[in-house]
Amino acid sequence: MNETLLIKHAVGGRTFIDTSARPLIYAVEAEGDGWRLAVQTPLTGDVEELLRWKDELNVFLFQTFADRPTLKIWFYVKDNGVAYDEAGGVLHIAASSRIDYVPDEFGGPK
Repeated sequence: MNETLLIKHAVGGRTFIDTSARPLIYAVEAEGDGWRLAVQTPLTGDVEELLRWKDELNVFLFQTFADRPTLKIWFYVKDNGVAYDEAGGVLHIAASSRIDYVPDEFGGPK
């Protein structure tokens, strides 16, 4: 399985993080009744812009498999759920929930 983390501006669609284009180390863990994402990244211009728009983010994981369709996981970011740890160089995102779905099976004629 291959996995891509994608973080975009929800309104304008600008991509801030795309690990298929620029690999980064990240972790996704269940935490309480939600999810915690931690992305190791320097404080680049893109990360500064992400922090500026932290209340308007779409966060996705795409999991691609050799033997089945791609799974898309859409995380719903909590209010005040985005922070950057400058000392550790880690972007933290707290998500209240997520939806897992297969885009090939979503909508459209069958």
